[in-house]
Amino acid sequence: MNQQSNLKDKTNYRSAFTLVVLLFFMWGFITVLVDSLIPRLKEIFDLTYSQAGLVQFAFFLAYGLLSIPAGYILTRIGYKRGILLGLATMGVGCLLFWPAASTRTFEVFLIGYFVLAGGMTILQVAANPYVSVLGDPRGASSRLNLSQAFNSMGTTIAPMVGAMFILSDNILSGDEINALAEIEKLSYYTSEASAVQGPFLILAAALLALAALVAFVKLPQVLNTEHTSSYASVLKNAKLMKGALGIFVYVGAEVAIGSYLVNYFLDMNLAESILSSDFLSYLSASVLNTSDLKSIDPKGIVGAFVMFYWGGAMVGRFIGAYLTRVMAPARVLRGVAIGALLMIIVSMTSAGIVAMVSILAVGLFNSIMFPTIFTIAIEDLGELKPQGSGILCTSIVGGAFIPPIYGYLADVAGFKLALILLVLCYGYILFYALIGERVKA
Repeated sequence: MNQQSNLKDKTNYRSAFTLVVLLFFMWGFITVLVDSLIPRLKEIFDLTYSQAGLVQFAFFLAYGLLSIPAGYILTRIGYKRGILLGLATMGVGCLLFWPAASTRTFEVFLIGYFVLAGGMTILQVAANPYVSVLGDPRGASSRLNLSQAFNSMGTTIAPMVGAMFILSDNILSGDEINALAEIEKLSYYTSEASAVQGPFLILAAALLALAALVAFVKLPQVLNTEHTSSYASVLKNAKLMKGALGIFVYVGAEVAIGSYLVNYFLDMNLAESILSSDFLSYLSASVLNTSDLKSIDPKGIVGAFVMFYWGGAMVGRFIGAYLTRVMAPARVLRGVAIGALLMIIVSMTSAGIVAMVSILAVGLFNSIMFPTIFTIAIEDLGELKPQGSGILCTSIVGGAFIPPIYGYLADVAGFKLALILLVLCYGYILFYALIGERVKA
């Protein structure tokens, strides 16, 4: 009888895990798809670059303000209802893109994006710990790494979809728009609004359909919603709080590298090095889909290689899902932290293609850091996992603070010396991995 019960539990866990993996893919896809809107939004709303940058600020602000309340809500309603609330909130956020684009009101768009990011926050706070408890605790890190791999798959596919459906036609510059007659200008703005509205109405429908699927699927009940412990209990957990700092510096370092890669490459005059290499020029031309690379702006030539930084994270997570199943997660975290540190130091002390390849390789080592730090931090929390998840997801705001500091250091000391900040970030992650190893020893 017990054997039949265990078999049934495994089947339920497998079905639930498959559904949650789909959620990870969806929010990764939407997160990056919104980036494709930036060129269009700038013209639709006639924005400055600093105003356009508020889009990412709204995203990180949602994590900073809503993660802890989301953790509290989860303890009251459970993981399944939390996932439903997250999906429904994301759907409402997507629907708000319609009036924002129709009325060309940037504030309405920011509200819509904040609501969308708020839904993602609730989903993250619910889904990350839920994956960790769907089965054997020893496989928690492996399961979360695999889920995050599909999240990375969504972030990899989204730019291609954005290019086809959002950025496929010509976007006029501000000067070109001002040169149009009023009727032509109105027609252009209407077509631009339509290009934004269509994809996000489809996404809203998909999210609401996914919510309906979650509502009808029987998910394992793995959280006691009558548990009423407050955040005061988890704030006393040293491993959780050190893990929260680990998430803060990891997200900050990852975003800082990704945000400044093009500028870093241009600072080293890598466009010329790429053009002088048959293999690298072929890669750049293939990504840019051009046969005349010399006619491309240097930003485009070096920017083509940024995809390898983010693509490395996806590949690394699939590998990490296996490694964290057969090895202690803290040991794997130690290995990738050392790898990231070595690659940054190589990039700091070298030039040309070696400096480029080494900094791109950091993406591969970044891959398993978030899910592994996350599972190590909450593994001993039991029914307090939702509150722990809320604190860890709040730490994602590191992506709003560390990149500007890195940019300031690059301004005053140059990119090479600014990389010392990232050495400190990954050095802390190595420290946290060593703590995790000692606890398990």
